[in-house]
Amino acid sequence: MNPARLLPWLASLVVTVPVFSAEKAAAAVRPNLIFILADDLGYGELGSYGQKRIKTPHLDRMAAEGMRFPQFYAGSTVCAPSRSVLMTGLHLGHTRVRGNAGGRNMEAQTLLAGDITVARVLQQAGYATGLIGKWGLGEIDQPGEPRKQGFDYYFGYLNQGHAHNHFPSYLWRNGEKVALPNDLVSSGVWEGMGYSKNRQVYGDDLIAQEARDFVQRNREKPFFLFWSLVTPHANNERSRDLGEGNEVPDQGIYASEPWPESARNHAAMVTRMDRDIGELFALLKKLGLDERTVVMFSSDNGPHKEGGPNYDPSFFTPSGPLSGMKRSLTDGGIRVPFLARWPGRIKAGVVTPHVGYFGDLMATWAELAGATPPAAIDSLSFVPTLLGRGEQRRHRHLYWEFYEQGVSQAVLMEDRWKAIRLKTTSAPIQLYDLSTDVAEKNDLAARHPEWVARARELMTTSRVDNEHWRIPPVPARK
Repeated sequence: MNPARLLPWLASLVVTVPVFSAEKAAAAVRPNLIFILADDLGYGELGSYGQKRIKTPHLDRMAAEGMRFPQFYAGSTVCAPSRSVLMTGLHLGHTRVRGNAGGRNMEAQTLLAGDITVARVLQQAGYATGLIGKWGLGEIDQPGEPRKQGFDYYFGYLNQGHAHNHFPSYLWRNGEKVALPNDLVSSGVWEGMGYSKNRQVYGDDLIAQEARDFVQRNREKPFFLFWSLVTPHANNERSRDLGEGNEVPDQGIYASEPWPESARNHAAMVTRMDRDIGELFALLKKLGLDERTVVMFSSDNGPHKEGGPNYDPSFFTPSGPLSGMKRSLTDGGIRVPFLARWPGRIKAGVVTPHVGYFGDLMATWAELAGATPPAAIDSLSFVPTLLGRGEQRRHRHLYWEFYEQGVSQAVLMEDRWKAIRLKTTSAPIQLYDLSTDVAEKNDLAARHPEWVARARELMTTSRVDNEHWRIPPVPARK
């Protein structure tokens, strides 16, 4: 392991959290762990984050009964690398999969045998581990296939192109294809990629049922469920070919709204997702697991604009007060809703100022489970924040990179100073003060050269080389 990966630990600060409970996270019970990950859901698309048009009553109740994080960050601004950060506890300068290479370079789109995922850490600690939904980090014949990365069981989509299709012709269960009655109009480089014209079975419904079934089967022992949704991601291929990519069986409560059809479809996808999450909470209560289960919810990146030519994402203000969307390194592309609930342990109705990101879930879940995470990771447990006791360490900086139309980089320093360099290492660094400018409208680079210099240094030192994800050397300054 490269020593550079130890730097985030050495650079962390300690913050004292007010105490309301003295108990240790895993002293009396090893809780079940459920992580629900929406796909392309924007920061402002939940009622608890300010959404006015789309109804999300179950997630809003989750926020009221648990803890809400206004400044929490995804691993990346697109799908696969965000999940790679989540699984490995390594930020984008260190994790294996750093971009969406797609079918053009499958070797760049898989975890390898030597990678240590949080699923493997929890599996080795005695947890039953399940992945339900979208994976994106390795195909059936690759080392990143879920069972090779610590999951006892999986059901869903292996590659993200296949996951665009909400009415798929098949899904995967533990290495076997499960045929579905939907036809496939193939459109793309991945197997299964395309759309159906004979739409009979909604894949999202099957995935929700599988998540509930996994909980039922494993209710007698500690389990880790990664419920990786594919909503509200658009079917990009259907958008291009048929003009409408927000796929949903019906428009539900929005059918009579005087909105554009595509907006009604998108809202219906989000509310249907919320309904499915409510059914999971009801099951936990029915089985007597509610107080033994930590449930967390988030999104993999910012909101999409891929629903088709008639879809105007601004209709819902999906990024809330933030600038940018998916594929942007402004906060609208990477800051995501994040909720955590554990009745009796996490105090209800708390809005925390703690700043975290997906990589921190490795250390957090390991601490809750009484497991030992890898030593050299970019991960700080936020259990002290969740339980309101002890000392909370925080990152001195967070780091992102993005590989489309060149290579862009971003650094968040001291939870406040946000630096962005777009598309090339020769580009000027933009600097924003998020404490006063959450929309990142006022570039302060000229007024704070010291933070620009620090950001320039971190954009070099925060990463190690990866043969599939390379950044050109920074030109010598004249």
